[in-house]
Amino acid sequence: MAARSYGMRGMTRDAWWQPERFAQKRARLETRSRILAAIREFFAARGFAEVDTPALQVSPGLEPHLQAFATTLHEPGEGSRPRYLQTSPEFAMKKLLVAGVPLLFQLAHCFRDAERSRTHHPEFTMLEWYRAGAGYRHLMQDCEALLATVLAVSGAAQFVWQGRSADPGARWSYLTVADAFQGFCGIDLLATAPDPEAPSLALLADAARPLAIAPHPGDTWEDLFFRLFLECIEPHLGIGAPTILYDYPVSMAALARVKPDDARLAERFELYVCGLELANAFGELTDAAAQRRRFLAEQEAKRRRYGEAYPIDEDFLAALAHGMPESAGIALGVDRMVMLATGAEAIDDVLWVPVG
Repeated sequence: MAARSYGMRGMTRDAWWQPERFAQKRARLETRSRILAAIREFFAARGFAEVDTPALQVSPGLEPHLQAFATTLHEPGEGSRPRYLQTSPEFAMKKLLVAGVPLLFQLAHCFRDAERSRTHHPEFTMLEWYRAGAGYRHLMQDCEALLATVLAVSGAAQFVWQGRSADPGARWSYLTVADAFQGFCGIDLLATAPDPEAPSLALLADAARPLAIAPHPGDTWEDLFFRLFLECIEPHLGIGAPTILYDYPVSMAALARVKPDDARLAERFELYVCGLELANAFGELTDAAAQRRRFLAEQEAKRRRYGEAYPIDEDFLAALAHGMPESAGIALGVDRMVMLATGAEAIDDVLWVPVG
């Protein structure tokens, strides 16, 4: 009888360590190792420092929908302090920008609770890199070169996922968020946000009515935005060649700065390959007061929805106030990229050891 292991709520899973089962993904894991080596060579050749920051952080991030793993740090003679496993190394890496490291990257283990699917895993590998003195368009160029390098090392002809393919050597598609909504949904997205900081759910719901996609009770404008995006737009992105989706509404700026020439938009882009989101990038916000206002708004949004909020990393805001250089930064899901390069259907197929 095959060995079985028991997961959450009594569900059984095939034990990953069975030699015959593990052998089925061994070739993908060897490709993963080549890809990780190639990533390090890619950034070293461009003068980046590889950094290694703590996974244990004061704040795991303030995005309202993030669910983090909490723990307690006990300091001898100093009592205990709450800490969180990082959902991203972003805050720590930006402190290094302030400290004077102008080009840096990291392959970091990150942790997010309540996220498990074919494309999500509670512990995953994030590639983040930052460029001081650069803008988000420099990161777009990095992405084009990096994906071509990864595909070459993998030995595959194209990235593949769920019957879709994308060739990073083909001409990439560059599409604004507003153009995506107009082209795929027939919606003038910016017209639904006469106040860019507080877009109107009623206006977006009215514009979405012909698509038979309506808000649910308690939804916000952003909730309906994502329902429209996931159903009508995302499946079309990154097909044939990767897609850069850029210039998000300023209400979705997160840690991105406002575009100098259009205060309705933020310098943010996402990378899509084979209909799957692979990376999220910002022209970084460096104004500590503006960042605090955003953090407070995100805390309040999380309290309203989940009844809790994560703390602000005051040391991060102090670093911004000290003077973070104009920079651009990006976070890319390594496990997803390996999936695409090896034709795997699920993240577990490219992990040496999945979380049990």
